[in-house]
Amino acid sequence: MASTARLCLLPLRPSTAPSSITTAAIRASLSSCRSRAHPSYAATRSIHRPSAQPAKVVPIYGTGPPPEPPTPSVEFVDAASRLARRKRQGEMLRQAKDERAAAKLRHSADAPGTKESALAGGKKTGLAKRFWKEVHVKEINGAYEIHLDARPLRRPNTKDPIRLPLSKPHLASALALEWDQLVSAQEGTKQHLIPLTSLVCRALDIADDDALHASSSPSQHPTALREGLAPSLLHYLDTDSLLCWAPPVDEDDLTSHASILNADGKSLRELQEAAAQPVVAFLTAHVWPGLSLVPVLDGTSIMPRQQAPGTREVVQGWVLGLTGWELAALERATLGGKSLLVAARLVAEWSEGPAGVVPVGEKHDFGVEQAALTASVEVDWQTGRWGEVEDTHDVEREDVRRQFGSVVLLLSGTGEVKPKL
Repeated sequence: MASTARLCLLPLRPSTAPSSITTAAIRASLSSCRSRAHPSYAATRSIHRPSAQPAKVVPIYGTGPPPEPPTPSVEFVDAASRLARRKRQGEMLRQAKDERAAAKLRHSADAPGTKESALAGGKKTGLAKRFWKEVHVKEINGAYEIHLDARPLRRPNTKDPIRLPLSKPHLASALALEWDQLVSAQEGTKQHLIPLTSLVCRALDIADDDALHASSSPSQHPTALREGLAPSLLHYLDTDSLLCWAPPVDEDDLTSHASILNADGKSLRELQEAAAQPVVAFLTAHVWPGLSLVPVLDGTSIMPRQQAPGTREVVQGWVLGLTGWELAALERATLGGKSLLVAARLVAEWSEGPAGVVPVGEKHDFGVEQAALTASVEVDWQTGRWGEVEDTHDVEREDVRRQFGSVVLLLSGTGEVKPKL
């Protein structure tokens, strides 16, 4: 509360009276001031004392160096421990799957109605136990067939048996193993669980479409399947991950992203150039002789650069000349690695058909691991610097290798066709 004091101002008059009289007169005047009911505002003054105000705390503003990047834990750095952890997780998933399958069998045995019933009242469930016990590879009429007990494995669209050339025994064994690992018939309808089967059926569909297109007039079948597939693959040539390079090191700004070096003293640009150079050199020497391939992203530009005139036409002609098996493999590898050049390198390295460059039986220098590392240079760089996200980067890394592995199985073979029995 503000305190207020009233001051009564007395007129000063010169006086020659004694000091005692003067003192008495002053006291009388003060008494008269106190007795006034309404003092004059002209003769009063107010003295105010403001209330206390809290202090204003201002934060300290300042800049400093950026924080250090997160360091991956030892568990993810050590490859052996990571592999052991994945094996434990896989074993736990298999045990849980077996327990669920056993529980469904017990319920189906107790429930009325059909044998596939899993609930009381005979309500059917979509997850039925697989109807086959053994998976076999049989040679029938000059081709390999996969048999689920006595039933041949069939293609989903034409219902024809899947027949593989006799020069591909490894592909037949891998296909049989894929179906032997399924625990239910419903899993056989999910493409992500049977990727090799999907790839084989894609190759057979392209081969059948080529045969139908060759035996009919253009008016009946004006466009073959491969003619619609080639333009979609050529789109990857304009933004090929193998030809998208980071800006070069800036000597004037060593703190920029392009100037950051890894533990070996290499920049991202140097690693990308080192990965692309052998692939481009092989393709321009053996697959597309004399062709010039330039980076589509170089420097600081964000717009991809087109290849030289005639480059797309040469690549398109090569794509249209592939067999059905080679074209299906090229499509799978391109989608898996986001690179048409890496896919073409795999086809030329492993195909036993006309597009193959390396003779059957000789040593191969470009396999699944080399292709995966070449297509994942920037991803490996970023995860090495910032760490990887569990169940994301590690899953993508294995998925790329799985898809490239299926391509190698589809393309490779013995190169020899056994006589019909």
